[in-house]
Amino acid sequence: MSGYGLLSTRGLSLSFGGVVAADAIDFDLQPGERLAVVGQNGAGKTTFINICTGYLKPTSGTVLFDAVDITGHTPRAITRRGVGRSFQLPQVFTEHTVRECLMLAASSVKQKHGFFLPLTQAVDAHEVDATLELLQLSARAHDLAGSLPEGQRKLLDVAMALVLRPKLMIMDEPTSGVSTDEKHGLMAVLMRALDERQVTSIFVEHDIDIVRRYATRLCAWIAGRIAADGAPEEVLRDPIVVKNVIGE
Repeated sequence: MSGYGLLSTRGLSLSFGGVVAADAIDFDLQPGERLAVVGQNGAGKTTFINICTGYLKPTSGTVLFDAVDITGHTPRAITRRGVGRSFQLPQVFTEHTVRECLMLAASSVKQKHGFFLPLTQAVDAHEVDATLELLQLSARAHDLAGSLPEGQRKLLDVAMALVLRPKLMIMDEPTSGVSTDEKHGLMAVLMRALDERQVTSIFVEHDIDIVRRYATRLCAWIAGRIAADGAPEEVLRDPIVVKNVIGE
């Protein structure tokens, strides 16, 4: 198929009762972009990424990744195609060490481990260690994931996706729950890691300063639709976005 981006949607719609969460969304994300997604609570941001990653099925429309229709595929199947995902509340194995979390993530998706095959033989240990270093988690590799502060849990959540070498990383509010002083350091580590591995990214964000500094493109959502899409400074000057998203 031609005329599509790395991630594309056509006519994507989803309603919950009388509430329209996604309203006929046509969208294209090009390789190499850093797309920030902003909008008030309930605007449809998380619904959109949940549809694109298989956690919700649309009422109508299609999702394509790398020109392949993935509409309605399971999250695991979409992950195997090359879409990584991190969550607003980090999804880590709190009773395992940081390194074990990456090993479990790698082995479970690749389906190499089993009752008679040790986890250490089921995954590429060098890839695990390289990913820990990339996200600046090597020093905590043997600490329990549950002992990490929130910022490092966020990094671990992303690391568990990056160890699978995705083409696209989708992050739902990567700086939420992180102190103001730590937000920029966290984003700097994330973006350097994504750049080094040449991973295209989408991140949902409420902090406009973070958006300005780290996004190359911005989509503003209002009532289930993309109300503005373009260069961050242009979108942030849009009167509709100023009134309905920024609130100034």
